[in-house]
Amino acid sequence: MSETTPTFEAAPTTTAREVLGWEEFGEAARELARTVVRSGWMPDVVVAVARGGLVPAGAVAYALDVKAMGTLNVEFYTGVAETLPEPVVLPPLMDTSDLPGRRVLVVDDVADSGRTLALVMEMIRAHGLPAEADGAGDGAGLPVEARSAVIYAKPRSVIEPDYVWRHTDRWINFPWSAQPPVTTGA
Repeated sequence: MSETTPTFEAAPTTTAREVLGWEEFGEAARELARTVVRSGWMPDVVVAVARGGLVPAGAVAYALDVKAMGTLNVEFYTGVAETLPEPVVLPPLMDTSDLPGRRVLVVDDVADSGRTLALVMEMIRAHGLPAEADGAGDGAGLPVEARSAVIYAKPRSVIEPDYVWRHTDRWINFPWSAQPPVTTGA
């Protein structure tokens, strides 16, 4: 069993939760995509933060008509309001060799503490080429231009995502994780 540490305020113990159903999720993903389009910035690549960001990233990528996608697997939450001491990147690792010079939209379900999203943004931005390695000889470099999008952001997040559908301070029940895992044949 892995050691867990609550790293921020515990989730509410009352029944007051943010509940996102499948239909509303579809609307949220399209509205998030519209927000990206209205900003005038369009990604070349969408990167999902797995696991929670897989479904939102796919929906947003479809809405934006972006076919290039990647996934970074990060473990942080081990239960309701229980986390590992730090977010941990899990294999398999995404091939980042084609990221320099690209516009990358990193998508997750929620920026709760924001530590996972901050880690992924730092990792993606670190894959740009320094000026001396760009091969052009002009010293310009090929940075990765990365932005972030989440369905929900919480006030305690250490990072302010670039695109947010809704802000909340409640614990969120997402449609893809509202039921317990299927661990038996029942």
